Amino acid sequence: MRKLFLFSTAMLWVLCISAQAPKTGSDLDKKVDALIAKMTLEEKVGQMTEVTSDVVSTTKNGVHEIDPEKIKEAILKYHVGSILNVSGHAYERKHWYEVISTIQAEAAQDRLKIPVIYGIDAIHGVTYTLGSTLFPQEIAMAATFNRTIAYEAGTITAYETRASYIPWNYSPVLDLGKNPLWPRIYETFGEDPYLGKTMGASIIHGYQGSDVGDKYHVAACMKHYLGYGDPLDGKDRTPAWIPDRYMREYFLPQFAEAVKEGAKTIMINSGEINGVPLHASHYMLTDVLRGELHFEGIAVSDWRDIEYLHDRHHIAATQKDAVMIAVNAGVDMSMVPLDYSFYGYLIELAKEGKVPMWRINEAVHRILKVKYELGLFERPVGNPDDYPKFGSEEFRKVSLQAATEAITLLKNTNNILPLKKGVKVLVTGPTANTMRSLDGGWSYTWQGEQSDNFAVGKNNILKAIQQKIGKENVTYEAGASFDSLKNVEDAVKAAKNADAIVLCLGELSYAENVGNIDDLNLPWAQTELALELAKTGKPIILVLAEARPRVVTEAESHSAATVMMYLAGNEGGDALANILFGDANPSGRLPYTYPRAPDALVNYYRKNLENGNSDDSHGYNPLYEFGFGLSYTTFSYSNLRLSQPNLKDGETMTVTVDVKNTGQREGMESVLLYSRQEYASITPDFKRLRAYQKVDLKPGEMKTVSFKITPHDLAFVNDLSKTVTEAGEFKIMIGDQSQAFNFISNTVPDRSGKL
Repeated sequence: MRKLFLFSTAMLWVLCISAQAPKTGSDLDKKVDALIAKMTLEEKVGQMTEVTSDVVSTTKNGVHEIDPEKIKEAILKYHVGSILNVSGHAYERKHWYEVISTIQAEAAQDRLKIPVIYGIDAIHGVTYTLGSTLFPQEIAMAATFNRTIAYEAGTITAYETRASYIPWNYSPVLDLGKNPLWPRIYETFGEDPYLGKTMGASIIHGYQGSDVGDKYHVAACMKHYLGYGDPLDGKDRTPAWIPDRYMREYFLPQFAEAVKEGAKTIMINSGEINGVPLHASHYMLTDVLRGELHFEGIAVSDWRDIEYLHDRHHIAATQKDAVMIAVNAGVDMSMVPLDYSFYGYLIELAKEGKVPMWRINEAVHRILKVKYELGLFERPVGNPDDYPKFGSEEFRKVSLQAATEAITLLKNTNNILPLKKGVKVLVTGPTANTMRSLDGGWSYTWQGEQSDNFAVGKNNILKAIQQKIGKENVTYEAGASFDSLKNVEDAVKAAKNADAIVLCLGELSYAENVGNIDDLNLPWAQTELALELAKTGKPIILVLAEARPRVVTEAESHSAATVMMYLAGNEGGDALANILFGDANPSGRLPYTYPRAPDALVNYYRKNLENGNSDDSHGYNPLYEFGFGLSYTTFSYSNLRLSQPNLKDGETMTVTVDVKNTGQREGMESVLLYSRQEYASITPDFKRLRAYQKVDLKPGEMKTVSFKITPHDLAFVNDLSKTVTEAGEFKIMIGDQSQAFNFISNTVPDRSGKL
């Protein structure tokens, strides 16, 4: 009965979407169709097959090389269209050239000479090429609130990815980082949809440029579509419950914006929502992604996720059924990735009529079109001499600037920071003496465990401080590992001879489910180290180097200053030292709400009910709110004004505010515009970020900052999953300024539920 149900479902999909064959018309589309007309079923299915590099590699004397027989089998027998990943650890550029050249040379021996598209997770720089420029992870990039620097990071990453002869980058992560337990928070742009969509679009523009086919740009891959970042239990790849209205309000905007930006590919969420795995969701992959967002590029599965429809999700009785479900739902390419099972099953399904040929042709059309757009048919391997800036000082400075703008000052009691360079400092804590806590996962290796070996010449926190003020002024004691005390007595003793303590707490590198935790509290050993050091009476500068906001309330209560580093990348140590000792002025803002307690996980765009009642002491009360961040100077806001008292359909309102640097040193300020609708048919969010700009102000300087607001910017998704802007009273809030206005609409709300 189960197989009969699956077959019936597949046939229903075929009947429902049989008219969705690719629409062709452009010269490129015609070229793609002409090539498809020459292809056999086996060659088409091969294009839809992606295997990891281990399938075609061998290891000799510790060196991973392409195996001649394995690559011949992959290309000439299975016609594989894509290969991904890295074996072992990061490669030199020279080795990447050998790998890609060998693969493409074999592809040139196949009947139709279709080049392979190679993909890699270059999520914060080219993570798998030695000597590349590693940027802060996305969560730290979000803290800059600077779209320009996101674009620059994307441009440099694309340059260095192409310098590694790879045209496809599995980035950016556009998941909404709502649940701080989730181990992939650091790969996101945080908890806010607007920040996520604007930073994401900027980095995609950097990746793809104005011509994705030139030798300096790559195809972006927006991921993980959709709703991955809010699992119920906080664990990676576990179920989520997200109503359609909620999905469209908070999770979909980032992907919609990325499609508008022209992102060429998309990777599917490994989890399931409301009991439906995304790899099996025709509604999400075809109705919404293709029908509503009008995405035309490649939809690639994540690692083994078609297999997991059978193995984990248990919605497919067999692996063959899993392939049928996923392809009919809308997956174009299977990251199989360890064998050729997908290839065999899909050929059988096509011959049996359970996956229609039009669906296969559609998928292959998308894949080949991206290959043409990337210029792979003309230039399957790049020229090594075309990339003189790889790993250059010019690129390093951009990474340093990004890290500097990301680092967020959360507390600065009595202006203890910046420290004077002549002070004696104790540096202690588990994150002080390792690059792993600056780079995080996806750095040289999947888990980032070899960053200390491969980040040659880069300064961790300890080394950066020693370099800044001299080794003679710095004492180091570990004090604790990440989960146990370690010579804490020596740390306390050393603190007595120091003027200040730089206490570095946080997390070690991890990626995906390896980072699952059962308790958001920082491990008690780290808190105990803080408590013991506090007894010395010496001022503690608490530095948090962590991938997600671990609860540090007890330790933080004893700090004189608190600095959030996130995962600031290879230049993070130097950026921190510059900030601690006054050579740079912090300007980062939190891209998420920092919880005070492990069960008080409320996002800043909360509902009014979550604020608590007058007699409720357990309402919204985070340690630090989204958008919070201090500076070594001060800023004042004044003269908030609206261009008109009311906003009507089709109009644009100009919002201006004066921002002045009232302190003694130059600083950058992120000007954040929030709005709130006072009453609506769906309980309105308490406030929502609608716009932001970052300005640089000299002491005493004032600038007028302007924003444009349209009715669409104030919209929400109603109970029929329709995006609407309802008439009523709104409030604009910037800094300590606020202004009310009314939106007046002559449009009768459409209750059809259609977009």
